[in-house]
Amino acid sequence: MKIILDAMGGDNAPDATIKGAVKAINEIQSEIILVGNEEIINKKVKEIYGKNNIKEISNKLIIHNTTEEITMEDIPTQAIKHKKDSSMVVGFGMLKNGEGDVFISAGNSGALLTGATLLVGRIKGVDRPAMAPMLPSYKKGVMLVDAGANTNCKPINLLQFAQMANVYLQKIYNIEKPAIGLLNIGTEETKGNDLVKESYKLLKEEAERYGINFVGNIEGREAFSGEIDAVITDGFTGNIFLKTVEGLGKLVKRSLTESLKKNAFSMLCALPAMPAIKRFSKTMDYKEYGGALFLGVQKPVVKAHGSSDEKLFYYTIKQAENFAKSGTVEIIKKEFEKNI
Repeated sequence: MKIILDAMGGDNAPDATIKGAVKAINEIQSEIILVGNEEIINKKVKEIYGKNNIKEISNKLIIHNTTEEITMEDIPTQAIKHKKDSSMVVGFGMLKNGEGDVFISAGNSGALLTGATLLVGRIKGVDRPAMAPMLPSYKKGVMLVDAGANTNCKPINLLQFAQMANVYLQKIYNIEKPAIGLLNIGTEETKGNDLVKESYKLLKEEAERYGINFVGNIEGREAFSGEIDAVITDGFTGNIFLKTVEGLGKLVKRSLTESLKKNAFSMLCALPAMPAIKRFSKTMDYKEYGGALFLGVQKPVVKAHGSSDEKLFYYTIKQAENFAKSGTVEIIKKEFEKNI
């Protein structure tokens, strides 16, 4: 199995992509193909590891040379169309041609969605692919769909997001009947805007047909109760929700750290509680859940956070291998073929 990694995508590339790949390579079965400027990558390898090229670190690390990159400022459609030798476009081409099994990028989200849809292709029957990250929840994770791919949605889109989340959670997390809730400002059927009210009605009507355990409307505070496995929403709301959660997690960790280090007495008193504090910190760390899956495209694609560091790339690479191995994409294809 081969993982295609956009080595030039993201705020901290290529340093973070290289370090994440090196850290992960001995813990996975796959090869990692770093797509990007070979001269720049090997120069970084020399600086960081003192090796002349990445092959000296592991023969499972391979470079596929490219001469261009898509920046965060690029207009997505134009970038995909005109930057043919960019690490992202070349990576998508390799995925489509079977030269790899899954593609990871922390680059321009709009370009990644455009490339996944136009170059790799949507699954037949899927109206719109969705971005689906896992977030920390009480004693487990919760999937958020959509987290930013589609800012304007129709009820059918939210129904399909629920279908894809249901398949993924059953296959990857072995949850027999994932509890799937619709994000709303209240739990009553009459609450929310037109999209949410119509989506509620559609999900309720079609849940049994598609084998979805739809638990109704949920408020944001219920998402992390441990009783919900997937939160369904449009990409505009989902992206705000995602970034708010990430920001709150950082605030909690920062405030806790500062409180413990306030003075010698607080540091001394914290020592017996350090194992519990470390467990808490680990639970709150969204990085350990990896990137966001693009559900609804023909082959596995994973979007890493734009500000991904070594740690987040490490976990995203491991997540991507599991995603590719699971055969989830093929299962989603078969699920939607039934309804065509």
